[in-house]
Amino acid sequence: SNVLRMSSGIQIKPKTAVQNIKTSSPLPRSVEAAIKPQPKPSDKLNPKTIDPFSAYSQPPSTFAAIYAKGGIPCRLVHGSVKHRLQWECLPETVPFDPLLVTLAEGLRETKHPYTFVSKEGFKELLMVEGATEKAIPLLPRLVPVLKTALAHSDDDVFGRGLDALVQLSAVVGPSLNGHLKHLLTNATVAIIKSKIPTYCSIFS
Repeated sequence: SNVLRMSSGIQIKPKTAVQNIKTSSPLPRSVEAAIKPQPKPSDKLNPKTIDPFSAYSQPPSTFAAIYAKGGIPCRLVHGSVKHRLQWECLPETVPFDPLLVTLAEGLRETKHPYTFVSKEGFKELLMVEGATEKAIPLLPRLVPVLKTALAHSDDDVFGRGLDALVQLSAVVGPSLNGHLKHLLTNATVAIIKSKIPTYCSIFS
């Protein structure tokens, strides 16, 4: 029997070997490092991407929500050399209102694929036949959106906003002149002139 009897009559059960084993001993650092997931080389090649299934994801932006619901009639197609847009219908048949304004709002995005879709979509939509007549009525709504992009702290967002402004200027011509005073502050003009002198003709 495993029961010990003391002279006083008290019975004591000795601890078994199993009870002496610690059930939760810490792992050595070398073992923890070996089982910890390591970053894949491909992670460095992939841009920042939204994870819509993450429990900790922030609420989507207006552009992201519209894109997720299919409100942007084009999708990103990954190519071996470069990406491109695939339109669900001919861009010539797409109403500029509100799509051009929505794409301009997407220029403020900082995550893939929204950055590419908004930039390329805005550019390609302005390339269709009749873009001038379609874009001019939208200038009062486009100008505040582009102004926000130009005032963004992210350099990439600023660059996309500037590219969009130049593209818009080439399409609508002098019709943009009356909006420049609302679009650009003196500080913004100075930054643009110092960074990209070739674009300064639109401010003259």
